[in-house]
This record gives sequence, structure tokens and C-alpha cells, in this order.
Amino acid sequence: MSGELAAAADIITGAALARAIEPDAGEGKDPSDTCLNCGTVLLGPHCHICGQKAKAHRTLSAFGHDILHSVLHFDGKIWRTLPMLFWKPGELTRRYVHGERAKFVSPLALFLFSVFLTFAVFNSMSHGNEAAVELGAGTTKAAVATPEFAAEQRKLRDDIARLEKEVVAARLAGKPTQALEQELKSDRLGLKLMGTAANSFGNGTNDADGYQFTDLEFPGAAYLNKAAETAKKNPQLLFYKMQSNAYKYSWALIPISVPFVWLLFFWRRRFKMFDHAVFVTYSLTFMMLLALICGVLISFGPTETIGGLLLTFYPPIHMYRQLHQAYETSRFGAFWRMCLLSVFAMTALTLFAVLVVAIGVS
Repeated sequence: MSGELAAAADIITGAALARAIEPDAGEGKDPSDTCLNCGTVLLGPHCHICGQKAKAHRTLSAFGHDILHSVLHFDGKIWRTLPMLFWKPGELTRRYVHGERAKFVSPLALFLFSVFLTFAVFNSMSHGNEAAVELGAGTTKAAVATPEFAAEQRKLRDDIARLEKEVVAARLAGKPTQALEQELKSDRLGLKLMGTAANSFGNGTNDADGYQFTDLEFPGAAYLNKAAETAKKNPQLLFYKMQSNAYKYSWALIPISVPFVWLLFFWRRRFKMFDHAVFVTYSLTFMMLLALICGVLISFGPTETIGGLLLTFYPPIHMYRQLHQAYETSRFGAFWRMCLLSVFAMTALTLFAVLVVAIGVS
């Protein structure tokens, strides 16, 4: 009996030594073993300390999944979140607020991705339309940029070159690059927006049009006066700054909109500002994605009517459903709140537009 125990001990010791010398080269371990990332003894399929999976696969399919996940957060959460965002937004909002966080993409992450996707697609579509018009007319448009506009372009190109070098250096040093890559992505989109501005306004001067601007004199009109003068002297630069600021400061729509939603429920103390913030963020994300889908549909002749109808009629229906389900209101309560929220939404967009213009001329 003692011989059998000694043999078993030798086998266990040999297996442990083999694992110490060659720990499966990252192939993954049994859930009862230790975490490949931090060495913690595993209690299940994921490490309870760092969250890494017990199995670390070395396959091309797993590598492809990592690429998609890093670019688009492409995992099971997105397929649970998007259908509910489009058809059951109130249930999605309520479940996230009440603690079901791991099942769904967070509202802010989905909002930021939607902002980037929307601006990128619309910018690509605008370039395509300009090329088609120029090709059909048989002419090319030569845009002569003003010195200020050209300086902004050079600065942006220099920033892109610098960030590209910093990303490469960080990767070689094994440092995280997510923040640098996000900034690089933003600057590249900004450079595309500058191209759109140049093509839209040609040489950037309107002085030959004989337009005369009379200064506004009511309180707080200074920004409007300055914006009008900037637009007259250099429309390229102002148009680019407005597009760029709308992208960079899109998050400001959330704090601008939350107080309006609070007004609809201020007497119901069980709803917190966090609840309203989640509601607003998911709602804004849906509206951007809907505008993106409808914009694509409208750009094609056969689906133009479908896109127009969706963009006209579905936003109020979506707001009604989200209010009714998220706040568990009556149908009438959801309806009158939807009517007020439609007005509030236009007010919030106006305030955001003023903010974008003010930053652009400052």
C-alpha cells in the first residue's frame, strides 16, 4: 500500500514539476488550477481576482475574436444590448439601473462608439457624394485654403504623426496604448472633417458676395456676432471647428439633457439622477444609430421613403416605449411625458449647438 502511495506521489510531483517548467505555453488550464494571468487558485471558469478566463486559447478564431472585441467590443453583450435598445429600451434601462450590468454594454461605452461610427459614416458618405457630383459635372473642385485653415491642417497632421510614433513606442515598451489610439482615431477623423470643410466652402471667403452683417445688440449676442464675422472671413475653419467640436464634445449632450428628464419625475423620489443619466445615454445612442441607419437608407433611391418615414415617426414611439417601461408609468403618463420630452430634446440640441458655435469662435 505504501508503495502505491509513493508511486502516486511521484506522479503528482512529476506533473507539478512539468507544469512549472512548461506551463502549457498559454494553452489554458483546468478551472481547478491556477490563473494564467495572476496565479490565483481558480474557483470556476473565470479568475475571481483579475477576471481572466481559465482557458486561454491559441487559435486563429480566438485571435480574430480579440481583434473584433478590441475594435467593436464584439462579444455576447452587444447582441443582447442592441435588440433591446431598439425595441425594448425601457426594459434595458430599468434592468441596467437595477444592477444587471454584466449582461449589457454600458450606456457610455455604447454612446461613444455610436458617436464615432456616426461621424465616420456620414463623413465617408459626404465625400462619396461630392465625388459623384464632380464626376457627373466633368469638373474638379480646387479648394484654396486660407492661411489659418492650412495651419490647422498642418498642426493636425503633425499631431497624427506624433501619436503614431508614441503608439509604436508604447507597444514596444509593453505599455497600454488604448488612450493614445483613441486620440489618434479622433485626430484622423478630424483631418477627414477638414477635408469635408475645404470641399464644401472652396476658397473660404465670402467677401465678394457683397454680404453686409449688422452687429446684434441684445445681451449675450457677442458670440453670435463673432461667429458671423468668422463665418464671413473663414467659413472653412469655422465649419471644421463646429464639426470637430460636435464630435469631441458630444458627451455634453448627456449633462445638458439629464435635468430635462429630471423635471418629468422630480416629485418621484425613488428615481435618482443616475437613473436619468442611464435613460438619456441609451436614448441618445439609439437616436444616433437611427439617424445613421436612416441616412444610409435615404441615400439610396429605393429605400429613401423607408428611411424618411423611420426618421419621422419612430423617435417619438421609441421615447414613449422607453418612458413607459423604464419608469413604469401609465400609458397616459408616458404619452404626456413623451410630448414634453420631444420639446426638451429640441431645446437640448439648441443649447448644444450654441455650445459648439461658442467653442468654435473662442
